Amino acid sequence: MDGLTSARARGRVGGRRPRLTADQAALAQELYNTRDKTVQQIADLFGVPRSTVYGHLKGDTVPRQPKKTLDRA
Repeated sequence: MDGLTSARARGRVGGRRPRLTADQAALAQELYNTRDKTVQQIADLFGVPRSTVYGHLKGDTVPRQPKKTLDRA
């Protein structure tokens, strides 16, 4: 822990770099909220998997309509 504290004091941070920049994440959020594109289309646009896009979306996003289920009687 002392080593991590020392590294942070020198301006070092741990972990991986985010795949999307802040501007890209903001654009992805806007496209998702306005329903212009699906998550898969946004992921294809930035060349990342869908899980990465979901990771960058804010929790207070516009909910999608639930999938329609087929009533089989």
